[in-house]
Amino acid sequence: MSACPCGSGLLLAACCGPYLAGVAAPTAEALMRSRYTAFTLQDEAYLLATWHPSTRPSGLGLAQESSRPQWLGLKVLHYQLQDATHATVEFVARHKIAGRAYRMHEVSRFVLEAGRWFYVDGDTA
Repeated sequence: MSACPCGSGLLLAACCGPYLAGVAAPTAEALMRSRYTAFTLQDEAYLLATWHPSTRPSGLGLAQESSRPQWLGLKVLHYQLQDATHATVEFVARHKIAGRAYRMHEVSRFVLEAGRWFYVDGDTA
């Protein structure tokens, strides 16, 4: 068994694994962590399925990337429930592409619809 890429300290099977297998994430933060994990695993189907239809792209092209990122870590800085169906998650995700280090700092917006959280969009900092 391997550690979950989201940085929770739990095993993948006890953390993001069930969400990637179809169990609804209970919070926007759990969904955001599972989406990071999906990026590390190149699970484009999960990323698209958890992206709100109003902002979802037709594809991400993860399999076609000539220089795939090496994901280095995730740090959740802040999680806030706006109301019963809206939340934000601020995070920093670090990765390398072709040996060069990058960090993505984003405040992501999520919405709860029909018992499932969806990523809507985000602002990079």
